[in-house]
Amino acid sequence: MSSSVTGEAAMAVNSKKAAVYLLVVFVLYVIITDPAKAADYVQIGFEGISDAAKAIGDFFTWLADGAQ
Repeated sequence: MSSSVTGEAAMAVNSKKAAVYLLVVFVLYVIITDPAKAADYVQIGFEGISDAAKAIGDFFTWLADGAQ
């Protein structure tokens, strides 16, 4: 039984490696073929992270104020 569990774990690790590899290849492809669009994607990503951080800050401020 442990050999099948080990085999499944190895397959999961290999699947993750393949997914990361494909993601890296896709990102490089987008950067090489359309750098302006890649920059737009990065800007959108940072805006999303900034909005999420602001929302978390607002939530904790609301909690600190007594959740009213």
